[in-house]
Amino acid sequence: MPMTLTAVQNATAGSPATATFRVLPKMTKHEIKEYLTKIYDLPVKKVNTMNYAGKRKRAIGRRKIVYYKYRDFKKAIVTFDSSLKDVGRGVKMDDSTEEER
Repeated sequence: MPMTLTAVQNATAGSPATATFRVLPKMTKHEIKEYLTKIYDLPVKKVNTMNYAGKRKRAIGRRKIVYYKYRDFKKAIVTFDSSLKDVGRGVKMDDSTEEER
C-alpha cells in the first residue's frame, strides 16, 4: 500500500484542487510529491501530512482477553497547481470514441 486515494475535491474559483491519500508512515513530503509528479505527471503545489496511531482494540472471549492494534498510517493532503481543474476518480469516455468501435 504505497498510496491509497481516499478523497478528492475539484478546483473552484476560490480554492485549488486537492486530494487526500493514505500513505506509509515512513514516506516524507518530498517522496510523496516526487511520486505523484514522476509517475502520474500531476502538478503538485503543496503536501501536508498528518500521522495517525493505529486504533487499539480489546476482544473479550470466554477464557481470556485479547488485545490487538490496527496499523499506523499517515494521511497526506495534496494541493495541486492551478493548471489542474478536475481531479476525477476515473476516466470518462466520450461518445465519439464509442461510435468509432
